Amino acid sequence: MKTKTASILATLNVLSWIAYIGISIKCGAIIFTYILSLFNQQVAKDLYQGLNLYDLMHDSFVNYSLFVGITTGLLAIKAYVAQLVIQVLSKINLKSPFDMEVAQLMEKISLMILVLWVLSLGASIYQELMELPNMDWNGGEALFLSGLIFLFAQIFKKGVEIQAENDLTV
Repeated sequence: MKTKTASILATLNVLSWIAYIGISIKCGAIIFTYILSLFNQQVAKDLYQGLNLYDLMHDSFVNYSLFVGITTGLLAIKAYVAQLVIQVLSKINLKSPFDMEVAQLMEKISLMILVLWVLSLGASIYQELMELPNMDWNGGEALFLSGLIFLFAQIFKKGVEIQAENDLTV
């Protein structure tokens, strides 16, 4: 019988996979419809789930392409973070939980969320300056999350050191 912790980790793994697949599909759909819009401009009226960029495309193709690029870039980073979370969850061993590889993956997640926050901030400023359609690029909570995960990664690293010391003394 699985422990409660093992069940929680298995559930989180499934939820991470669902998030990864969902974000990847959204990113791919936007890229696909963007490419279609290059050949048929009417596609820009419903780029993805009601996102109408038709007027933006006619005003400035560069801004249209940049807007789509920023959106897909942010989604790609989110998908990568979800993929890193999947890796962390698959590498955690409950009998010996502190592992340097897991700590390094957690640091990478922290860094990628920080990058996501910086890009979200830049995208929001760009959106305001160019008066572009309203997208939810607000990543304010990402800075807090990045710091929190970085803190956990440092705790994990210390746990690796203590676990290694205990292994040597036994």
